[in-house]
Amino acid sequence: MLMLTPVVTVSYEAKRAFLCLSILEFVVGILANAFIFLVNFRDVVRRQPLSNCDLVLLSLSLTRLFLHVLLFLYAIQLTHFQQMKDPLSVSYQTIVMLWMVANQAGLWFATCLSLLYCSKIVRFSRAFLLCLAKWVSRKMPQMLLGTTLFTTVCTVICSWDYFSSSHFTGTAMLFMNNDTEFHLQIKNLGFFHSFLFCSLGSVPPFLCFAVSSGVLIVSLGQHMRTMRAKTRDSHDPSLEAHVKALKSLVSFLCLYVVSLCAALLSMPLLILWHNKIGVMICVGIMAACPSGHAAIVISGNAKLRAAVDAILLWARTRLTVGAEHQADPLVPDRC
Repeated sequence: MLMLTPVVTVSYEAKRAFLCLSILEFVVGILANAFIFLVNFRDVVRRQPLSNCDLVLLSLSLTRLFLHVLLFLYAIQLTHFQQMKDPLSVSYQTIVMLWMVANQAGLWFATCLSLLYCSKIVRFSRAFLLCLAKWVSRKMPQMLLGTTLFTTVCTVICSWDYFSSSHFTGTAMLFMNNDTEFHLQIKNLGFFHSFLFCSLGSVPPFLCFAVSSGVLIVSLGQHMRTMRAKTRDSHDPSLEAHVKALKSLVSFLCLYVVSLCAALLSMPLLILWHNKIGVMICVGIMAACPSGHAAIVISGNAKLRAAVDAILLWARTRLTVGAEHQADPLVPDRC
């Protein structure tokens, strides 16, 4: 008979601190990704053409908004409803599976962004690679549509595996003795199997992302060697484009790996070791990673930086006018 590890209780102060951190990460993530989405969606409303980069960022920010909502629900479910001694509830398992699908969709969109950077920045010498780069740049909207369809297929497959696994577990438990702890362990391990199965869908986009990022790194090294041989100008536009693209991609790669490792670690912490504090730490890391990458995207994108500067200028003007109006009530309101 499988023996469960003793339940690790969590104090009220720890739950409260974790919930406050989750609210902060939720607000920051929603604001950052909503800003990216609205800046690009404004051009859609105005019927202005979107570049391929803007189109990818629009899709990625929309996915991140859904991801942050799921992570916040994850935190609420973990602190208020899910007990370590109880089986994983259906709502808890549903939130985790939806998070996996949304995380995969975000990885696919980031892969499209990486391929787009390669097609725009890297100077290919071979005719085949040059034609492939032009095809990627020309077919980016179709690639985004294909990414959406692939994510939908993954959702259907993961749902089928999850429900079939639950049905098999329920059927197997009918033929076993009435051992509550053993039944709990079997049910949780069945969900862990479904979680790992859905994680396999991240392998193809992760490999594509790693290869395209590697091509950018090699191209940057070659370009820097060429610059050293010809000139010492530090304001070369091509070099700056390389550095900005690499900063965005490498930061996403590092944050995604950290987030995925935290998600994979949270499952045995919850199912096998029943360490709720460890699960809370993992969920906090999972929520911090997409928020951090959104901030890096905003700082490295000229269009988004211009929108931030415009908002700051408007806020500074409003504060100045308000201060002048309070200092001298006779001054008419100029707004």
